[in-house]
Amino acid sequence: MISFRKFAVAALCGLSLTAYPRQGVNHYRPVVSAPSPASGMAWPQGQLLPHFATPDSVLTGFDFRGAELSAEERNMILALQGICNSRQPRIFLYQQASEGKDKWPSQLNLTIDEPYGKDYLPLVRRYAGDIKGIVLYSTEKSPHYINLASTVAGLEQALPVTPQLRDRLLAEGINLPIVADFTTLPYSRPQEIYQYLYDNYWPRCNHRLLVSLAPDFGYVRDLGVAAGSAIVWLDPRKWTEATVLRKFLGDMEPGESLVTGWYAEERSGIGLATEYGLSTVPSDFYENTTVYAGMNQQVAYPEVPKMPELENKIYVTLYLSDGDNVQYCQHAMSQLWDREGRGNLPINWTISPALVDFGPALLNHYYRTATPNDYFCSGPSGAGYALIYDSHNYLWNATSGAAYTPYTRLTGDYLEKSGLRSITIWDEVNQEQMDAYARNCRYLYGMTQQDWERRPYKVPAYIGGNTLPVVPNLPCYCNGVDVIYSFWKDTISSFDSSRPIFLSAQGESWKMGPDNILALRQQLEELAPGKVVICRGDHFFNLYNQANNLPFNLTLLPGMKITAGQNQATAGKATDGSAAEGNMWTGVNDGKPATVTLDFKQPYLISRYVMRHAGNAGLPSELNTRSFTVETSSDGKHWTEADRQTGNQSAVSDVDIIPAKARYVRFTILDPGADAIPRVADIEVYGTDINYFL
Repeated sequence: MISFRKFAVAALCGLSLTAYPRQGVNHYRPVVSAPSPASGMAWPQGQLLPHFATPDSVLTGFDFRGAELSAEERNMILALQGICNSRQPRIFLYQQASEGKDKWPSQLNLTIDEPYGKDYLPLVRRYAGDIKGIVLYSTEKSPHYINLASTVAGLEQALPVTPQLRDRLLAEGINLPIVADFTTLPYSRPQEIYQYLYDNYWPRCNHRLLVSLAPDFGYVRDLGVAAGSAIVWLDPRKWTEATVLRKFLGDMEPGESLVTGWYAEERSGIGLATEYGLSTVPSDFYENTTVYAGMNQQVAYPEVPKMPELENKIYVTLYLSDGDNVQYCQHAMSQLWDREGRGNLPINWTISPALVDFGPALLNHYYRTATPNDYFCSGPSGAGYALIYDSHNYLWNATSGAAYTPYTRLTGDYLEKSGLRSITIWDEVNQEQMDAYARNCRYLYGMTQQDWERRPYKVPAYIGGNTLPVVPNLPCYCNGVDVIYSFWKDTISSFDSSRPIFLSAQGESWKMGPDNILALRQQLEELAPGKVVICRGDHFFNLYNQANNLPFNLTLLPGMKITAGQNQATAGKATDGSAAEGNMWTGVNDGKPATVTLDFKQPYLISRYVMRHAGNAGLPSELNTRSFTVETSSDGKHWTEADRQTGNQSAVSDVDIIPAKARYVRFTILDPGADAIPRVADIEVYGTDINYFL
């Protein structure tokens, strides 16, 4: 087993662990995707999914649920959807919609017409002009021929059909040429069929996206067909099938490629992909990817409230699973979101950063309707589900931090795109990997890791890169608030108020919601009246760092004051935690340098600043601030230059400075950009509390 270099920063300790990184600038890649293509798809490097064109003003709808279709019929219609929507999203299919059939279309202003009732043949006839032929297959020897035919259908822009379906099409006057015929293939075992796919068609498939999907499942099949991806279903627990699956995974690029769909068994499938530096976005029940991935990708995450003042109290933070799963975000979370009690106390909602590509409009809906008590964080373990350490099977799927680096870099990009500041790690992470997260995901405030109580010791807290707290969820993935209460009861009831303590837990969202957490709060308050503070995850980690003399975001301090030389009325937008265009501070074009000054009310040891520019908010990159200075002061009168940037083109300036004791930090914009209007999407300043332990 990998040995940890334990930094052993337990929740109670106040050790000073600060080590100052060398001065430098970290320029992130642009975090804003290009506008929707007028037609077809766009798939830039660094983007998990292709971005489809803007959906048609009226989509043609078809409801699978009442039509009682066979797997072969659903497969054909999903392929039709993928092919047609790859040009422009025009077909919308209702499959599960447990949140209500019209929930998302009505929330996202999609107009859908259902002219064909339960008869799918008129739908095929309507869009037959987009189809170049048919791929003929039979499921008599194996249902896995559905996946082979679907894969080739995407490559050939053809419909996958059985001989019986072909006869039905011909009877309706839909006569399409046969472009591939698999009815005579002799294979019956999955590994044989997918080896055939690998040998003959995998070279033509894109290697950026692999769809792992059972043959009788639909859902993201439209995405696989549209993107020209291989669609497979191989059981990682079976050696003969895993051997073939490894061939596909081995040809994919860590940090660029992705698996979506699901596996025959969770931990073996996620673990095998993790071995290859790949993550998985669970999506086997996610509907209409080719529609939602064509909507505006600019994410407008909400402003962040100031955190509570650090006192000798018990700080509690609570996570709801299963946000790595985009189908959960589309279905189950939508129902939880509407339950009584949401917004009455802080809850950490796990969601997938991949929603930036899978469903940006869904993500924006949650952000738009969130209360200040709704905090969003990444599910395991970043840009997609990766299982670094499998504590159920005592198995490290990823050991080296260097091998894990491409995934953490991709995660860093998607955290910035989605506005997520913390990650729930499944299950554990070693020190080298923590450091990789700290180095490549500087947007992070902290991470949690799972403590499944399967060992003789509890997972302790760690620090990554001397800055990034990694605390255990105790308990993790529990099935009720009573489990959380029993875990914490003794600790809370024996609290002596000598130092703050920090407790984190995670519950199954399938079995608990806001109403249950409200009841838990009352129980905890009875154990230590006036001493329990349930807080958002971003507040939790910043308070944790403050209590442990580690750098934290000073702009979250409740007493911080901000002034601007121009447009003072909106100065607060420069430090509201959101880089969205609507939350941007904008000055005036008067030819004079624009200033934004932060007063933290007492001195701190300032070590880093982050300035987000116009491009980070979705505006053209030429509007990014080109030149600016950063100064520090102890009295607000005498200033020392801490950094100067000239010729900047990046959307984000993230800079470690030589540590300086200061109460004030002033940003002066010297060259605002192309139109000479000063803009600040967001500012953060990091430092340590030099007075807390004196």
